[in-house]
Amino acid sequence: MRTTRTLRTALLTAAVAGLAATALPTAPAVAAPAAPKFLSAGQWPASLTPWAAGPVHKGLPEDGSFCTAGTTPAQGTRHRDFRTELDTGARQTITVAPTTAKAKALAAELRTALATCLERMKAQDPGIEGVSKYHGRVNVEEGAHVYSIDTSYPEVGSTDIGLHSVGRDGRTVTVLEWGQLGDLDGAPLKGFRKTTGTAVAKLH
Repeated sequence: MRTTRTLRTALLTAAVAGLAATALPTAPAVAAPAAPKFLSAGQWPASLTPWAAGPVHKGLPEDGSFCTAGTTPAQGTRHRDFRTELDTGARQTITVAPTTAKAKALAAELRTALATCLERMKAQDPGIEGVSKYHGRVNVEEGAHVYSIDTSYPEVGSTDIGLHSVGRDGRTVTVLEWGQLGDLDGAPLKGFRKTTGTAVAKLH
Protein backbone atom coordinates (compact mmCIF):
# COMPACT_ATOMS: atom_id res chain seq x y z
CA MET A 1 0.00 0.00 0.00
CA ARG A 2 2.77 2.43 0.91
CA THR A 3 4.56 1.67 -2.33
CA THR A 4 1.39 2.16 -4.35
CA ARG A 5 0.55 5.38 -2.50
CA THR A 6 4.11 6.67 -2.98
CA LEU A 7 4.02 5.89 -6.69
CA ARG A 8 0.62 7.54 -7.09
CA THR A 9 1.87 10.67 -5.27
CA ALA A 10 4.96 10.85 -7.47
CA LEU A 11 2.88 10.55 -10.64
CA LEU A 12 0.49 13.25 -9.44
CA THR A 13 3.39 15.58 -8.60
CA ALA A 14 4.94 15.02 -12.02
CA ALA A 15 1.61 15.70 -13.73
CA VAL A 16 1.12 18.96 -11.83
CA ALA A 17 4.66 20.02 -12.66
CA GLY A 18 4.05 19.23 -16.30
CA LEU A 19 0.87 21.30 -16.35
CA ALA A 20 2.67 24.19 -14.72
CA ALA A 21 5.47 24.02 -17.25
CA THR A 22 2.96 23.93 -20.08
CA ALA A 23 1.14 26.94 -18.68
CA LEU A 24 4.29 29.08 -18.59
CA PRO A 25 4.34 31.61 -21.44
CA THR A 26 7.01 31.01 -24.03
CA ALA A 27 9.19 34.04 -24.69
CA PRO A 28 9.30 34.90 -28.37
CA ALA A 29 12.65 34.46 -30.07
CA VAL A 30 14.44 37.78 -30.58
CA ALA A 31 15.87 38.10 -34.06
CA ALA A 32 19.35 39.58 -34.39
CA PRO A 33 19.31 43.05 -35.94
CA ALA A 34 20.01 43.04 -39.66
CA ALA A 35 23.52 44.05 -40.68
CA PRO A 36 23.77 47.51 -42.27
CA LYS A 37 23.63 47.44 -46.08
CA PHE A 38 26.45 48.58 -48.34
CA LEU A 39 26.22 50.54 -51.56
CA SER A 40 26.06 48.61 -54.81
CA ALA A 41 28.49 49.34 -57.65
CA GLY A 42 25.85 51.22 -59.63
CA GLN A 43 25.16 53.68 -56.81
CA TRP A 44 28.48 55.49 -57.14
CA PRO A 45 28.72 58.56 -59.41
CA ALA A 46 28.91 57.57 -63.07
CA SER A 47 32.40 56.98 -64.44
CA LEU A 48 33.80 56.51 -67.95
CA THR A 49 33.90 52.76 -67.29
CA PRO A 50 31.48 50.76 -65.09
CA TRP A 51 32.07 50.32 -61.38
CA ALA A 52 32.82 46.87 -59.97
CA ALA A 53 32.17 45.99 -56.31
CA GLY A 54 34.47 43.83 -54.25
CA PRO A 55 33.36 41.56 -51.40
CA VAL A 56 32.45 42.85 -47.95
CA HIS A 57 35.25 42.25 -45.43
CA LYS A 58 35.16 42.36 -41.64
CA GLY A 59 37.41 44.78 -39.81
CA LEU A 60 39.55 47.57 -41.21
CA PRO A 61 41.26 47.41 -44.61
CA GLU A 62 44.95 46.56 -44.61
CA ASP A 63 45.68 49.65 -46.72
CA GLY A 64 43.65 52.04 -44.63
CA SER A 65 42.99 55.67 -45.45
CA PHE A 66 45.70 58.09 -44.35
CA CYS A 67 43.04 60.59 -43.32
CA THR A 68 41.09 58.33 -40.95
CA ALA A 69 43.85 55.97 -39.80
CA GLY A 70 43.68 55.33 -36.06
CA THR A 71 40.17 56.77 -35.73
CA THR A 72 37.83 53.93 -36.71
CA PRO A 73 37.84 50.83 -34.45
CA ALA A 74 38.24 47.41 -36.03
CA GLN A 75 35.52 45.92 -33.83
CA GLY A 76 32.07 46.33 -35.32
CA THR A 77 33.54 47.52 -38.63
CA ARG A 78 33.22 46.16 -42.18
CA HIS A 79 34.40 47.59 -45.47
CA ARG A 80 33.93 47.18 -49.21
CA ASP A 81 36.14 48.39 -52.08
CA PHE A 82 34.95 49.50 -55.51
CA ARG A 83 36.93 50.13 -58.69
CA THR A 84 36.68 51.07 -62.36
CA GLU A 85 38.91 50.14 -65.27
CA LEU A 86 40.45 53.61 -65.16
CA ASP A 87 42.25 55.42 -62.34
CA THR A 88 39.16 55.75 -60.13
CA GLY A 89 38.50 53.86 -56.92
CA ALA A 90 36.24 54.06 -53.89
CA ARG A 91 35.60 52.48 -50.53
CA GLN A 92 32.76 52.33 -48.02
CA THR A 93 33.42 51.59 -44.36
CA ILE A 94 30.59 50.89 -41.90
CA THR A 95 30.96 50.77 -38.12
CA VAL A 96 28.23 49.77 -35.67
CA ALA A 97 29.09 51.33 -32.32
CA PRO A 98 27.98 49.86 -28.95
CA THR A 99 25.82 52.92 -28.19
CA THR A 100 24.38 55.91 -30.00
CA ALA A 101 26.57 58.23 -27.93
CA LYS A 102 29.72 56.40 -29.05
CA ALA A 103 28.56 56.49 -32.67
CA LYS A 104 28.01 60.24 -32.40
CA ALA A 105 31.48 60.69 -30.91
CA LEU A 106 33.05 58.53 -33.65
CA ALA A 107 31.35 60.56 -36.39
CA ALA A 108 32.68 63.77 -34.82
CA GLU A 109 36.22 62.34 -34.62
CA LEU A 110 36.07 61.25 -38.25
CA ARG A 111 34.94 64.72 -39.34
CA THR A 112 37.88 66.25 -37.49
CA ALA A 113 40.25 63.73 -39.06
CA LEU A 114 39.07 64.67 -42.56
CA ALA A 115 39.13 68.41 -41.88
CA THR A 116 42.77 68.23 -40.69
CA CYS A 117 43.99 65.59 -43.14
CA LEU A 118 45.73 67.88 -45.62
CA GLU A 119 47.77 69.57 -42.88
CA ARG A 120 48.95 66.15 -41.68
CA MET A 121 49.80 65.16 -45.26
CA LYS A 122 51.94 68.27 -45.68
CA ALA A 123 53.68 67.65 -42.35
CA GLN A 124 54.59 64.13 -43.48
CA ASP A 125 55.52 65.11 -47.05
CA PRO A 126 56.67 68.75 -47.46
CA GLY A 127 56.67 68.35 -51.26
CA ILE A 128 52.90 68.06 -51.45
CA GLU A 129 50.58 70.98 -52.18
CA GLY A 130 46.82 71.06 -52.01
CA VAL A 131 43.48 72.51 -51.04
CA SER A 132 40.98 71.02 -48.58
CA LYS A 133 37.32 72.07 -48.63
CA TYR A 134 34.17 71.34 -46.64
CA HIS A 135 31.15 71.00 -48.92
CA GLY A 136 28.39 71.06 -46.34
CA ARG A 137 25.82 68.76 -44.81
CA VAL A 138 23.62 66.19 -46.51
CA ASN A 139 20.24 66.04 -44.75
CA VAL A 140 19.70 62.31 -44.28
CA GLU A 141 19.01 60.48 -40.99
CA GLU A 142 21.34 62.02 -38.35
CA GLY A 143 23.22 63.85 -41.08
CA ALA A 144 26.25 63.43 -43.31
CA HIS A 145 29.13 65.78 -44.19
CA VAL A 146 31.16 66.02 -47.40
CA TYR A 147 34.81 67.03 -47.86
CA SER A 148 37.30 67.23 -50.72
CA ILE A 149 41.09 67.07 -50.65
CA ASP A 150 42.82 68.23 -53.84
CA THR A 151 46.56 67.42 -53.84
CA SER A 152 49.47 67.79 -56.27
CA TYR A 153 53.19 67.12 -56.52
CA PRO A 154 54.59 70.05 -58.55
CA GLU A 155 57.96 68.34 -58.99
CA VAL A 156 56.41 65.47 -60.96
CA GLY A 157 53.29 67.22 -62.21
CA SER A 158 50.75 64.75 -60.74
CA THR A 159 47.41 65.74 -59.26
CA ASP A 160 44.88 63.72 -57.24
CA ILE A 161 41.39 64.52 -56.01
CA GLY A 162 39.66 62.75 -53.15
CA LEU A 163 36.04 63.11 -52.05
CA HIS A 164 35.13 61.97 -48.54
CA SER A 165 31.99 61.88 -46.44
CA VAL A 166 30.90 60.81 -42.96
CA GLY A 167 27.30 59.95 -42.14
CA ARG A 168 25.39 58.45 -39.21
CA ASP A 169 22.13 56.60 -38.64
CA GLY A 170 21.66 55.85 -34.94
CA ARG A 171 24.52 53.61 -33.79
CA THR A 172 25.84 53.14 -37.32
CA VAL A 173 28.51 55.34 -38.90
CA THR A 174 29.63 55.12 -42.52
CA VAL A 175 32.58 56.68 -44.32
CA LEU A 176 32.79 57.03 -48.10
CA GLU A 177 36.05 57.61 -49.95
CA TRP A 178 36.31 58.32 -53.69
CA GLY A 179 39.49 59.19 -55.57
CA GLN A 180 40.98 59.60 -59.01
CA LEU A 181 43.71 61.42 -60.92
CA GLY A 182 42.83 65.03 -61.62
CA ASP A 183 41.46 67.95 -59.65
CA LEU A 184 38.20 69.08 -58.05
CA ASP A 185 36.88 70.61 -61.27
CA GLY A 186 36.77 67.14 -62.80
CA ALA A 187 35.24 65.39 -59.78
CA PRO A 188 31.52 64.50 -59.60
CA LEU A 189 30.84 66.44 -56.41
CA LYS A 190 27.07 66.64 -56.97
CA GLY A 191 26.90 62.91 -57.71
CA PHE A 192 29.02 62.13 -54.66
CA ARG A 193 26.65 64.07 -52.42
CA LYS A 194 23.78 62.00 -53.85
CA THR A 195 25.74 58.79 -53.26
CA THR A 196 26.39 59.87 -49.66
CA GLY A 197 22.67 60.39 -49.06
CA THR A 198 21.90 57.00 -50.59
CA ALA A 199 24.56 55.28 -48.48
CA VAL A 200 23.25 56.63 -45.17
CA ALA A 201 19.59 56.04 -46.03
CA LYS A 202 20.42 52.48 -47.10
CA LEU A 203 22.17 51.48 -43.87
CA HIS A 204 18.96 50.36 -42.10
